[in-house]
Amino acid sequence: MAASDSWSHTLRNAILFTFAGVIACYVAWLLRAELLLLYVSALFAVVLRPAVEFVSGLNIRGWHPFRKTAIFLLLLLALAGIVAFGALALPPVIRDLQSFAQDMPSRLPAMMARIQRIPFADQIDTANLISQAQGAITKGATFLLFSIKDWASAVFTLAMGVILTVYFTLEGDEAYGWVLSFFHEPHRARLDATLRRAQLRMGRWLLGQGALMLIFGVLSTIVYSLLGVRYAYALGVLNGILNIVPVLGAAVSVGLSLLAAAVDSWQRVVGVAIFYLIYVQLENSWLTPRIMKSSVDLPGLAILVALLLGSALAGIVGALVSVPTAALVAVLLDEYLVVKDAQPAA
Repeated sequence: MAASDSWSHTLRNAILFTFAGVIACYVAWLLRAELLLLYVSALFAVVLRPAVEFVSGLNIRGWHPFRKTAIFLLLLLALAGIVAFGALALPPVIRDLQSFAQDMPSRLPAMMARIQRIPFADQIDTANLISQAQGAITKGATFLLFSIKDWASAVFTLAMGVILTVYFTLEGDEAYGWVLSFFHEPHRARLDATLRRAQLRMGRWLLGQGALMLIFGVLSTIVYSLLGVRYAYALGVLNGILNIVPVLGAAVSVGLSLLAAAVDSWQRVVGVAIFYLIYVQLENSWLTPRIMKSSVDLPGLAILVALLLGSALAGIVGALVSVPTAALVAVLLDEYLVVKDAQPAA
C-alpha cells in the first residue's frame, strides 16, 4: 500500500512538473522579445565589464573613478564620438545635396539630351517614366510616414537596452548572487567558477570585434581615398562602426559607399564593389575565424555556425551576440558534458 501511494505521489509530481514546464515555455514564447532584450543587455554588461573596470581603476592624481562614474565617462565618450562624426561628416553631404538641388533645373535638359542619344531611347515614353518616378516618390514618402511608429519603437528598444545594460553593469553582482543562491553549495561553487571562466572569454570578444572593425574601417578609408570616392574618411569610419553587426552592417555601409561613388562615375562604383566582394571573402574565410579564435578560443567552424544560427534565430541582434553566446555555451559544455580522460597517476 505504501509503495502504491509513493508511486502515485511521484506520478502526480511528474504531471505537475510537466504542466508547469509547458506553461513556463508558453509564457517565455509570449515574452520572447522582452527576454531577448534582457539577455542581450546582460550579455553586453558582461562584455563591457573589462572596459568599465579599466576606467574605474585609473589613477587620476590620486582620484579613482567609481563604477558609476566610469560608465558615465564611457557613455559620454561614445556620445562625443557620435557628435564629432556628425559634425565632420554631415556638412559636406548637406552642402552637396543643396548644390545638387540648385543645379538640377539647369542640368535636366542636358540629362534628357543624353538619354535621347541612347539607342532605342526614342521608344521610351518619357512622360510615363516621369509619372512612374513621381508615383514611386509619393509611395516612398507615404511608407516613411507610416513607418515612423516602427522607427520610434526601435529607438525606444535601443534606449531601453542601453538603460538595462547600465543597470546590469551596476547591479549585476547582486543579480548574479541571487541566481547562484538557487543552487546548493557544492554545485554553486562549480557553477560560479565555470561562469567566471566564460566571462573572461566573452570579455575578450570585444577586443576581437574591435580589431575587425578597425581593419575594415582603415582598409575602406584607404581604398576609397585611392579611388577618389566622396566622403572617403566619413564612409571609412561608418564602415568600421557598422561592422559590429556581422554581414548586414558591412552591407549597409558599403551600399552607402556605392551611392556616394555613383555620384561621380561608374568606374568608382565598380571599384567599391570589387573591394567589398574581396573583403567579404577575406573576412568571412580568414579574418573572423582567426581573430575570434585567438580572442574567444573557438574553432573557426564553431564561429561561422554560431553566426548562421544567431542570424536565423534573432536576425541582426542574434548575429551580434552569437559569438559571445557561443563562448558561454562552449565553457558550459566543456565543464558539464565533455568527458575528460583521467590523468594517469605519477
